[in-house]
Amino acid sequence: MVCGKSCPIEHTVNLIGHKWKVLIIRNLLDKGTQRFSELDRGIEGISQKMLTQQLRQLESDGIVARKVYPEVPPKVEYSLTELGNSLKIILDSMNLWGLEHMDREENSAV
Repeated sequence: MVCGKSCPIEHTVNLIGHKWKVLIIRNLLDKGTQRFSELDRGIEGISQKMLTQQLRQLESDGIVARKVYPEVPPKVEYSLTELGNSLKIILDSMNLWGLEHMDREENSAV
């Protein structure tokens, strides 16, 4: 897989390559639409500032949709767009690879 000037792998990594982005997408794939506080609680170690930044980038890239309800206090929900849902196959592959790697590590430690 040699890429020239226009590399699809590089493009994908640029969109979702950040650790927190993948975990945000994972949570939205797993649990569906979530509020900010639910995402914050579901991703161990992420700061609110980083979560906000990553959600904004994912929204800007068309992967996450942000819905604001006109109420006080404001209610905001995040969900995956069709493009975001299309990343499921990538995360499923990462999950499978991770399970196999974790099993290999566990068996070699015995």
